[in-house]
Parts: sequence; C-alpha cells; structure tokens
Amino acid sequence: MKVLYGVQGTGNGHITRARVMAEAMASRGIEVDWVFSGREREKLFDMEGFGNFHCFRGLTFQVHNGKIDMRRTMNDASMSDLWRDIRTLSPEQYDLVLTDFEPVVAWAARRRGVPCIGIGHQYAFAHDIPKAGHSVVSEAIMRWFAPVTLGLGVHWHHFDNEILPPIIEPVKQPEPGDLDSVLIYLPFENSRSIINLLAPLKRTRFVMHCGDLTPGQYGNVTVRGFSRDGFKVSLHQCGSVVCNAGFELTSEALALGKRILVKPLHGQMEQSSNAAALEQLGLGQVMPELSAEAIAYFLATGERQLVNYPNVAEAIVDWLQQYPTRSVADLVSELWQDVQFSAPQSIQAA
Repeated sequence: MKVLYGVQGTGNGHITRARVMAEAMASRGIEVDWVFSGREREKLFDMEGFGNFHCFRGLTFQVHNGKIDMRRTMNDASMSDLWRDIRTLSPEQYDLVLTDFEPVVAWAARRRGVPCIGIGHQYAFAHDIPKAGHSVVSEAIMRWFAPVTLGLGVHWHHFDNEILPPIIEPVKQPEPGDLDSVLIYLPFENSRSIINLLAPLKRTRFVMHCGDLTPGQYGNVTVRGFSRDGFKVSLHQCGSVVCNAGFELTSEALALGKRILVKPLHGQMEQSSNAAALEQLGLGQVMPELSAEAIAYFLATGERQLVNYPNVAEAIVDWLQQYPTRSVADLVSELWQDVQFSAPQSIQAA
C-alpha cells in the first residue's frame, strides 16, 4: 500500500501525532509520502522519521502575544502559491490519501476527485461536542481549510459520537512526576513576560521550552530550547503542565497522570472549545488570561488526572488496510472499550 499523507506543520501537535502514525504505518510495511505545510523547512526539527518529505508554504494563522492576528494572517497568505503547490501533487497515484488538517494534500485530492480521509482533532468538530467561540467563520474554516471525504476525529471523550480517542505514543505506566516541578509550554506567548510573571512563585521550579530566549537559568525558571527528546524528558519529570489549550500535549499529559492548566489562544475556536471540554470532563483547569494568581491557585488546588488510552494509531492503520469494508462505528466501539478514566494508587498517594 502506498499513501500520500499531509500534515499541518504550524504547531508541533500535528507533527507529534504524525510521528506516532508514521511508526504504526512503518510497522505494517506501508509506504508513505509525507507532505508538511505551514512552516519553513529549516524551522522543522526531529523529522528523520519522515524520510524525504515534501514541504510547502500552505496556509497558517499568524499569532502575536497569544492572539490570532487576522491582519497578519491575510497579509501572509498567498493563494497563488497555494494553488501552484496543489497542482504539483498527483493524489490519484496513491492507494490512500490522508490529511491531518493540511490543505495542500486535501485540496489536491478534491481537485482530482480522489477520496481523502482526515485524521486529527479538527475533524471531531463536525460532531456535537463542547464548543466555545463558535461562529460562521470558524465553521467555514473547519469545513473548508482542509476538506475531506471522511473525517476521523479524535478527542478526550467520544461525547456519544463517532469520535476516536487521542493518537499518542503508548504509555506503559503513568509517571506522576514531581509536583514541585512545572512544565511551561506557551509558544504563542512572550517568553520574557512569562518569566516575569512566574518570578513571585519562588517555591516552584519551572521548566520552560521556547524558541525566543537563550537556554539557561532565569531565576526560578529553567529555559530549554525546542527538542522532541528533551521535551519528553521535561514532560515525564514534571508533575504539572501549564500550556495553551492545544490538543496533543494535553492528551499526553493526561496519559501520564499530570495536573493540567491551559490558557486558550485568543481568537481560535478550537482552543477555546478544548478548554471548555477539559473543564466539562473535569480533567484540568483553565485560565482565560495569563495570571500569576491563576497559576498559584492551580498549584495549590489542581488535581492529577489519568486517562489510559489504547494504541489508537495501530488500530487506525489496521482499519485503513480494510477500508472501506469496515465501518467507522466498529473502530470507535473497539477503541473506547479499552479507555479507562482512573486515579491509580501511585497518583492518589502522591
């Protein structure tokens, strides 16, 4: 089987999910041509697992100080470049075409009349799930940014819909980590402002991964650069995570049994909705604005949560190899039977 797989490269969450899918497909001997768009090739890191991948400009939202900047987004967009990139692909040459909210592959498939399957969190929004900041514009973006024939949405809960559990690396056992150590990952915020914000919380050790400060010690904050392996070490060692309301990192934190505090990216319906879902499910806390008081409250009151998710990537790949003979409902039912919301003794005693 030969697959064309597009991945939105603006944030690291889509790429993290793609790494898990890449490993599952390689284990089944599936040949994949990977396409990434939304970020310059030189700004991508730890991409060895994707071989000789293609990289396009695509479309991406510009962010300034934690908010979507629509003016900069429109100024940066080049529809002529997008159309040129779309025409370079020949999706009809593949057995399957997949996209994780990546527009070049999705629109190339649509242009050629080739079926395209979407795999990712955005496709859960086609169902009745918790939504915040919803509008006609956000609805249009979700539907037309990367249109698909069939969407396999993933979320922390199925909400009585045909939605799959998160696609994350399998976790052998939870790692509660040290409650006095907090991972900070807020890539859309100003890192220097975050350091100043955290300075009064002297009793807590913070580890922040960012790209706009030189790695080193800044008072009670240890700054580290972007590295997938280095980030995983920080995530496993910490007991709490403070991050934007993206989907993938929060999913990994839940699977490891961490305390979670999220700050949604302003102007992005997906993150506002993620925050709403997290609160509704009782899986974490939300701060609408960056606030030392909100972080201090979280550190004093936040509770660890653990969700045991199965190997969703392998199940999806097995399903794809049987597509279209096996139903989505069958896949959904199989996976949620193995999901456990629990608080193991190791976490309760921590």
